[in-house]
Amino acid sequence: MINGEKKIARPLRWAMVGGGRHGQVGYKHRIGALRDNTAFELVAGAFDIDPARGKDFGVNLGVSEDRCYPDYKTMFVEEAKREDGIEVISIATPNGTHYEICKAALEADLHVICEKPLFFTSEEVLEVKELAEEKGKIVGVTYGFSGNQLLLQMRAMIENGDIGEIRVVDLEYTHGFSATDSADKFSEAQKWRVDPKIAGPSFVLGDLSTHTYYMSQLIMPNMKIKKLLCDRQSFISSRAPLEDNANVLMHYENGAVGRLWTSSINAGCMDGHRIRIVGSKASLEWWDSKPNELRYEVQGEPIQTLIRAMPYLDDSCNADERLGALHQEGLSESWANIYLKFAIAIDAKNRGDEETLSNLVYPDINAGLDGVRWIENCVRSADNGAVWVGYNEVEDKTLSPVQN
Repeated sequence: MINGEKKIARPLRWAMVGGGRHGQVGYKHRIGALRDNTAFELVAGAFDIDPARGKDFGVNLGVSEDRCYPDYKTMFVEEAKREDGIEVISIATPNGTHYEICKAALEADLHVICEKPLFFTSEEVLEVKELAEEKGKIVGVTYGFSGNQLLLQMRAMIENGDIGEIRVVDLEYTHGFSATDSADKFSEAQKWRVDPKIAGPSFVLGDLSTHTYYMSQLIMPNMKIKKLLCDRQSFISSRAPLEDNANVLMHYENGAVGRLWTSSINAGCMDGHRIRIVGSKASLEWWDSKPNELRYEVQGEPIQTLIRAMPYLDDSCNADERLGALHQEGLSESWANIYLKFAIAIDAKNRGDEETLSNLVYPDINAGLDGVRWIENCVRSADNGAVWVGYNEVEDKTLSPVQN
């Protein structure tokens, strides 16, 4: 269990790029990083594109006024002059800025924690991965739901053979908050998400389904996609070419099949985030709306509901529990769990502890690369008429669809 005791020698000196007053995502980063007050210390930031507003916000967070910077470039230069300068940054800015900021941070010898999707193209990720390896730095990706403990229980049960051979993977991440175009007009956070110059080649595929896709790979690390087919729509026509609804069919290398539905126009839906894994003997199902429960359905037996933090769960699952089974945990604890693992990874990297790194399960740059490839393949399939495409094919301009 996690009880707040330090996992590393001292808190890492941490800064944020973005995550200012008017965006919800910045607060999620801060509650994750500062949950235990032993892994990170927020000492600097370039919180806003408006320098005065960013400084005012940073001071209200408790950051010294002279360490609230007008932009990230100035912050990297000035912090490098200090003996107590920053060691790691979090990037909580629109998608189109991630690559530039991440690369600049690594060149400034900083570790990086970045929002998803990591970049626009897998080529960009491969370039940054090489730079991170050269600099000896960690790049983590904030798949914020992936710290829910029962996902590790699913992973352990699958590895143990409790559900048999995986046959069907059923994934969903939907909501109804973009069922009209009102947010596109009035919400600054929504405006850039439907602008391909800033958001990249997708809307809900990148903004929503990369979470669920990564979680499925966390649960089933040995399940690799052989080919997929994506059909996407822009039901609010002004969002085209970016989609607000998509269905993805997947064929896995072991013969299993999968389906993912992602949508922001599922009118009336508050939380349609669900993962169901169907095996030859049993099925597992987890819902974000009930993150402390895991349904275990064995063919021919009564349905079981496994509860977070109970002693019958796998040690890997209970290692991350914080409050005991009597009390509910949720998204804030999930973010805290992945941020703690980021801190452990950074500390291990600094010490050259490759054994710890090799055994640590967290969303690293390889997870970010797979997420970008996921989007690329979905877009490639959809834009060529919803055709089957080989998952690991290198895209060229003369696509050869895979026959179903």
